[in-house]
Amino acid sequence: MSDECDCDDGAAGADRRPDGTARGERLRASVPAMDCPSCAGKVERSVRTLAGVGTVETRPASGTLIVDYDPDETTAEAVRGRVDAAGYAVADVETETLAVPSMDCSSCAGKVESALSGLDGVVDYDTRPASGRVEVSYDPGRATRGDVVAAVENAGYEVVEGDRTESSIWRSRRALKTGVGAVALLLGVVFEYALTGANATLATGFGRTITVDWALYVLAAAVAGQAILRNGWYSARTRSLDIDFLMSAGVVGAIAVDLPFEAATLAVLFSVSELLERYSMDRARSSMSELMDLSPDTATVRRGAAGKDGQEETVPVDEVTVGDLVVVRPGDRVPVDGVVHGGRSAVDESPITGESVPVDVAPGDEVYAGSIVAEGYLEVEATAPAAESTLSKVIDLVEDAERDKSERERFVDRFASYYTPVVVALAVATALGPPLLVGAAFETWFVRGLTLLVVACPCAFVISTPVSVVSGITSAARNGVLIKGGDRLEAMGEVDTVALDKTGTITAGELGVTDVVGLNGASEDDVLGCAAALERRSEHPIATAIVDRATETGVPDREVADFESITGEGVRADLDGVTHYAGKPALFESLGFDLEHAHIATDGGLAVGADLEPEACDHGQGAYLDLVNDVVPRLQAEGKTVVLVGTAEELEGVIAVADTVRPAAAAAVDRLHDLGIERVVMLTGDNERTARAIASQVGIDEVRADLLPDEKVAAIREFAADSEAAAADDARLPWNRTNGGVAMVGDGVNDAPALAAATVGVAMGAAGTDTAIETADVALMGDDLTRLPYLVALAQRANHVIKTNIWSSLGVKMILAAGAPLGLVSVIHAVVIGDMGMSLAVTGNAMRLANVEPEE
Repeated sequence: MSDECDCDDGAAGADRRPDGTARGERLRASVPAMDCPSCAGKVERSVRTLAGVGTVETRPASGTLIVDYDPDETTAEAVRGRVDAAGYAVADVETETLAVPSMDCSSCAGKVESALSGLDGVVDYDTRPASGRVEVSYDPGRATRGDVVAAVENAGYEVVEGDRTESSIWRSRRALKTGVGAVALLLGVVFEYALTGANATLATGFGRTITVDWALYVLAAAVAGQAILRNGWYSARTRSLDIDFLMSAGVVGAIAVDLPFEAATLAVLFSVSELLERYSMDRARSSMSELMDLSPDTATVRRGAAGKDGQEETVPVDEVTVGDLVVVRPGDRVPVDGVVHGGRSAVDESPITGESVPVDVAPGDEVYAGSIVAEGYLEVEATAPAAESTLSKVIDLVEDAERDKSERERFVDRFASYYTPVVVALAVATALGPPLLVGAAFETWFVRGLTLLVVACPCAFVISTPVSVVSGITSAARNGVLIKGGDRLEAMGEVDTVALDKTGTITAGELGVTDVVGLNGASEDDVLGCAAALERRSEHPIATAIVDRATETGVPDREVADFESITGEGVRADLDGVTHYAGKPALFESLGFDLEHAHIATDGGLAVGADLEPEACDHGQGAYLDLVNDVVPRLQAEGKTVVLVGTAEELEGVIAVADTVRPAAAAAVDRLHDLGIERVVMLTGDNERTARAIASQVGIDEVRADLLPDEKVAAIREFAADSEAAAADDARLPWNRTNGGVAMVGDGVNDAPALAAATVGVAMGAAGTDTAIETADVALMGDDLTRLPYLVALAQRANHVIKTNIWSSLGVKMILAAGAPLGLVSVIHAVVIGDMGMSLAVTGNAMRLANVEPEE
């Protein structure tokens, strides 16, 4: 007896990112003694002798070595060994992740990077403005955590310890100073326009008369602009032409040319803008904080005496070790990954898998950190420390998602690097050109130049993409979908072909009985009971499926004697003193049955909802089934494996077994078509007949069967080429075009080569599977296939939001830039609309991605 196998073993695929660059590992190491070009050359030559080493970057000024390598060909330890072989020691490196909430744009990140690059001992750093975090690796022998924090704060950004609530920004010192500045500005306006009689002269000097309103305006600019001027000074020191420098130049310049009202207005409005932007960014970041809050800080552990007599104690979750017995009561979150040791309960795993229906667990079942025990009491044996739980891996990967920028993010960064200097040059030309060339009023053109200076700040444009990426990725994580970077999110939103593995993806990967046909007077229960008795001692998956069905339907057991397994054909045993057989049709042919001419009497009854229509033959009375021409071919055509049951003299029944199609498979494929996926393909190592039978049930467009692992990779590459050709012929406008691409969906282990070759590799059922989480571009944490169309819908919506944010912010900036030299746009318009307004708009638009929910 045999069943079809759909396993992939042994192919290697091209491992590429969506942007076409090779995937791999990167090692950053501190090599303090590598302090000159000659030393660096020796280290580089030694490391390059290793197979699998790609880029080698040496930085003798900081003693840093960066090596890109293929983990299939070499390891980090091997690289360190080659450094040692060159005569240089690799120092231990510590990594700290710092919360820097006020670092919320690429310009801010640039200043932090500049400060860290100048700190001796810093090996590497990674700034993530969308989440307000900085990850720094440093040599503890040459720098301390305090040095790192000081470097960041010297760049003008506060490092926050612990969590800060959304409302706390309004109780900050900057909010207070902004309020004082706003009051001073309003009082200045009152004295200038309403209380003119009380607007006394306070002093004169330097060719200027200082009145009450003038003093109030300057006070407003100084108090509200204190943070702006401080950050502008930091920007000047690091030669950073960013928004802080531009606003500082505007405030100081306006006061210098005796335009205090403009200076105060700019300082107050920009400070309000910064506070609102911080608030909206905190709101956007809160979804990531909610993800982190899923894991409890403490755990109740039973230690000491074995069993229930052990002493319970509450400990920090980081102190739970593998093998500890953790007690979880109703309403509590499971603190670590583990196996149920005692108790039974319904567990809500939606924080991990996105599955909304609680799962019943019993001793021996796995549970994940962050899951909620709905009812009952559980004792869980920890199988991994908290830092290595599935939830921790998800959080780490979501936080790391900013590292891999999408194509649009890179475009925005490139564009901003040209946009700001050009507009600043236009602002200077506007302020100085007309007065110097044609004698125009200096004050008028200075204000217009100042307005252009505000327009030159690209903040809304720059944050438009990363805030959308973070919002989309964190929203997906809350629904059981792990997307590992903005590039993957963008690529997933553009695919036009989805390839699905059969076993474990379209089907459940578990065999089940689908049909039971009683022959020659035998009932369905008789057939199932006989087959279950024969198969009970077999370990074959088909035997297990038959026994499970008999148990579910309550068929009584029968006594078995003289059991024998007939290799490759079936089993035999004595039931009630009569020898019975169960197995392939070939087994019964070997017993002398002429199946090609067998017409078996039946009442036509088919169990388990079969869709057969028995062929009635004129054999006197009753109905008959033509075994070869009707029953067996029809069942096999539906992708089912047929088991015959009977004695050496008489056939008693037919049982069909198949890998059952997931209930949501057909709906998921229909939804993919609705979302514009043009081609849904099944790739399988199973036979053509079985594959086509299952494909017809779920609406698959195309079937590729009998594939070896390397043939699956070739098929993916063929689809990718077709998709690329279709994208090249796309006649739509540039901003509406997509790059196309192929998404491959599999289990992440057997299908690893095909997943790696696809534009986006999607691993299904990845919860608890380290390999799938680490290697796939996207991981569907549960076994729910409806998460696949949700992923496509979210990615498509994210791409739409990103495009809208980019073009709207850029369009508004261009309109303001065109209107400023003509006097049609004031400083207030530039700040309220171009900076504050657009920053809030793009952030709010990005937060809409949290509203995309899976269809149940």
